[in-house]
Amino acid sequence: MSQRLEVVNSATPPPVWAALRNEAYAAAKTESALASLLAAVILNHDSLGDALSYQLARKLGDQELRAMSLRDTVEEAYEAAPSIVEMAEADLKAVFERDPACKGYVQPFLFFKGFLALQTHRVAHWLYNEGRDTLAFYLQSRSSELFQVDINPATKIGRGVFVDHGTGIVIGETAVIGDDVSMLQGVTLGGTGAERGDRHPKIGRGVLLGAGAKVLGNITIGDYAKIASGSVVLKPVPSGCTAAGVPARLVNCPTCEEPAKSMDHTLADAVYDYVI
Repeated sequence: MSQRLEVVNSATPPPVWAALRNEAYAAAKTESALASLLAAVILNHDSLGDALSYQLARKLGDQELRAMSLRDTVEEAYEAAPSIVEMAEADLKAVFERDPACKGYVQPFLFFKGFLALQTHRVAHWLYNEGRDTLAFYLQSRSSELFQVDINPATKIGRGVFVDHGTGIVIGETAVIGDDVSMLQGVTLGGTGAERGDRHPKIGRGVLLGAGAKVLGNITIGDYAKIASGSVVLKPVPSGCTAAGVPARLVNCPTCEEPAKSMDHTLADAVYDYVI
């Protein structure tokens, strides 16, 4: 293999792209069976955006929409809106920092469904905003088929979002998700009926959504709140509070300062009546 390892200052963590390349180079040396994959997806590219466009096209391409055509679309989105790649970098860093099972950047970049589904959504959202609804919904459908993550292209999602495992996540059209949110498998951000218009939850900054949590209706989950696993939330949750139960009520208010980053799913012994 002719790729050269990038040397970085060991006193400070390397940038995400440099770290990803270094890991890929080391993995290719130790796992020869995957050397071609690592070269094609990561080492043969000059930037995170180039590598990610290749990876998404490789995963999402099919007989109807060939990988090369899909890659052109992804690159078009990245060129028109460079912030999409910046958000992808923040997402990748969030996975590494918050998932104790994550050994580096190569692992989520190649294999984690939640990360790949989120990056697919970011491209679909750009297409949706450009009035290219049909292709946007096509990507939503492919993501649902491949990753078991179903996010409406209209959904607005901030940066530094961690989608852990991903399986069974459903997010509706008018949902809004703030920066630095973490969510686990089986989360639903849905409506409460067949009404049209603004009908889905608004999730604040730094919120932790536990596995199987259902947040329903046009309600607000305040910044740094925590929704316990398996809860059904039908009323707003104030900032910094924890909601748990079916239907959910407030417990342990306030919670830890940044639950999405600490991934702290514990609850206090004291339980309080649900109040708004």
